[in-house]
Amino acid sequence: MNSVNKYVLQALDNYPYYLEDTLESLSYALSYDESNTMALCLMGRVYSEQLLDYEQARKYFQEALTHNVNALEVYPYFIQTLIDMGDYEAAKKTIKYALTLPGIALTVILIKKVLLLEKLKKYKKALKVLKMAKLDNMCSELSSTLKSIEDRIKGKKEMSKTSKKRSN
Repeated sequence: MNSVNKYVLQALDNYPYYLEDTLESLSYALSYDESNTMALCLMGRVYSEQLLDYEQARKYFQEALTHNVNALEVYPYFIQTLIDMGDYEAAKKTIKYALTLPGIALTVILIKKVLLLEKLKKYKKALKVLKMAKLDNMCSELSSTLKSIEDRIKGKKEMSKTSKKRSN
């Protein structure tokens, strides 16, 4: 195993519980290979998920995709960051592109699409896409996530109906 992979694996092993060790390992990995998409992706995740610095996270994700547009590991985290930072148009375009990539975790990308539609308050469309995600899903762990997302969206859909009736 080369040094880059050793440090990337150490970083992955430490994340998210030992952030200092994660960052140290990522620094070493990126010093050996500044274009390593796994290291860039995890650095983006640190900035997005832990430091809530979405602009910096975006730069890391974009850099990873600049080096390898087929870096499948980047897309779910990049899309989530775009949604979190409110760049819905970029998220929509990235989802559309990601869905064309062979080997992409289709269910995961469809979930991101559902979350984007939920943010946009397009509950009916979100539930349609969620059905597609459920049909594609082959992971037991994701089944409960899909169910909780469905329950949440149905609840919001009901609340929006109720508030529309009250405002009329």
